[in-house]
Amino acid sequence: MPNRLRDSRSPYLLQHADNPVDWWEWGPEALQEAAERDLPILLSVGYAACHWCHVMAHQSFEDATVAAAINDSFIAIKVDREEHPDIDAAYMTATTAMTGNGGWPMTCLLTPDGKPFFAGTYLPKAQFLQLLSAASHAWANQRDQVLASGEHIATQLAAATDRGTSVPITDEQARASVATLQQSYDDTYGGFGGAPKFPPTMVLEFLLRHHARTGDESCLRMAEHTCAAMARGGIYDQLAGGFARYSVDATWTVPHFEKMLYDNAQLLRVYAHLWRANLDPLAARIATETAEFIIRDLGTPEGGFASALDADTDGVEGATYVWTPGELRAALGEDDGNRAAELLDVTAAGTFEHGRSTLQLPQDPEDGAWWETTRTDLLAARAERAQPARDGKVVTSWNGLAISALAEASMILRVPEWLDAAVRSAEFILDRHLVDGRLRRSSLDGSVGAAPGVADDYGNFAEALLTLHQATGEHRYLTLAQDLLATATEIFSEPSGGFHDAAADGEQLFFTPRGAGDNAEPCGTSSLAGALLVLSALTGDPAPRERSEQAVAAMGQIATEAPRFAGWALAVAEAQLAGPVQVAVVGDGRAARGLVRSAWEAPSAGAVVVAGPPDSAQSPLLADRPLVDERPAAYVCHGFVCAAPVTDRDELLQQLRGPAAQ
Repeated sequence: MPNRLRDSRSPYLLQHADNPVDWWEWGPEALQEAAERDLPILLSVGYAACHWCHVMAHQSFEDATVAAAINDSFIAIKVDREEHPDIDAAYMTATTAMTGNGGWPMTCLLTPDGKPFFAGTYLPKAQFLQLLSAASHAWANQRDQVLASGEHIATQLAAATDRGTSVPITDEQARASVATLQQSYDDTYGGFGGAPKFPPTMVLEFLLRHHARTGDESCLRMAEHTCAAMARGGIYDQLAGGFARYSVDATWTVPHFEKMLYDNAQLLRVYAHLWRANLDPLAARIATETAEFIIRDLGTPEGGFASALDADTDGVEGATYVWTPGELRAALGEDDGNRAAELLDVTAAGTFEHGRSTLQLPQDPEDGAWWETTRTDLLAARAERAQPARDGKVVTSWNGLAISALAEASMILRVPEWLDAAVRSAEFILDRHLVDGRLRRSSLDGSVGAAPGVADDYGNFAEALLTLHQATGEHRYLTLAQDLLATATEIFSEPSGGFHDAAADGEQLFFTPRGAGDNAEPCGTSSLAGALLVLSALTGDPAPRERSEQAVAAMGQIATEAPRFAGWALAVAEAQLAGPVQVAVVGDGRAARGLVRSAWEAPSAGAVVVAGPPDSAQSPLLADRPLVDERPAAYVCHGFVCAAPVTDRDELLQQLRGPAAQ
């Protein structure tokens, strides 16, 4: 049996390379094999850090009996959802429509032309074998019914992809979205809804931007409360920094332990923005530790950032991260161990499994020096344990999120090393992932894969380049972003004003997926809307802004009805409603640096900031902007209407706090 996964660029597929299942990668060859052999397709979709994907692999895909049942009657295709988000989106839509639930691992049975006739998620071995037997029998004896079912499902899904009415997000609708969010807000523990509870990252960004624009204190309170609860809960790694994927409870106590780049990148940005809104030391500390986690634990030798750390260690979920009181005493000694157990909420009963606890920090200890020593000692003891595997795949979109977050946080919290890391990642993506003017989705060990970039790859990476243009003054990043967004507008646009997830000239699936809302990360439409707005603000060209407004309006209905699933679209709408705000600082020396710092550190609904020599071609916003009385000056514009230039930091802050920027 050929080992077709052996040379994959996906760590998830490599995990299955030695299975007895005769796996194929997704592609025309696999579909042609299904057609020629007249067999249905078993499609299995997951990702490298997924706990239940590992469980199903051990129970079923490593089992000779299950493998024989698959190999005899199906063409087996394994897909990494992070490498092929368009394929995942199409079949997850089918899974959710057919079962009412979604998740990974995802298990679908398809006709040879790719139409689903069964869909589900994790299946225990016995149930999985029953499914394979029943499907094989149906394919042999009830072929017409199976084909008709697949055709019906495909037709119904294609008809259900209408986004609905295009609804521009006005100030009134943004305020209504805040009111809707308040109704589901957890006043006790922060966040929205009950268990499981995910960090509402993009909603938090919307709330911070709405507060910056309108002064609504309720938005700031929800953001502060949620960020503090997450930072002090077990979902946050109190020793090494960085957030787990989500909490299985409503109290942020027990996480699903995988640590994803896209979560941590977005949370870094939120905590940096929270700090500039309230100057809370906790926000600065969490932003700092999260940035350090991203660079230290997810940085790759080539300069990019890896996708994730696994939820499991040697097949046991969370084993690296949880503690008993006895383990704390063994690491720290009797007195310090007991003190740490009390501080970190580690009890004999345990908050997790088998009497072990996650680490929480309900309040900062009075003796900060003792805690730093204790933290260092516990981290050293933890390093002696087996460690979770790392998904080393470098994803364009998620690196874009990390680049933007590191660059912004660097300017806000004044840590130049973070900007250096952001630049290294951007240069790696440009060098390896940009092929013949098109972005590829991912790479592994410096070698880029064949999967094409999807809409959010273009949106998130283009915005990253625009952020680097602001932070470094490099005009090249602005030009590259313009080119990428021109390509994206050409290949992803749809009539509603939004964007398809996959390129119109790319692979055609049984239906074209369209991200209706934001989920764990910005969808293609909102990510491109954000990047286009920033491009317009930096160039003064109204055309990208108009396209951005159309894209946000395409998500207006879900933003109004279910704002929890349109967080980034609402955040982009806030920047649109604020102007957007443009700040250009001309001059050099200490006074100019002070103006630049004030511009970056001022609460903002999405302002752009550029700095450079007067009358410079370095950025369109610097052109025709001279010094004022031979002194460095800041020029502030709201919606392309400009105030008089100022040379004083307090005057700059006053302009940024003006009605259009509040």
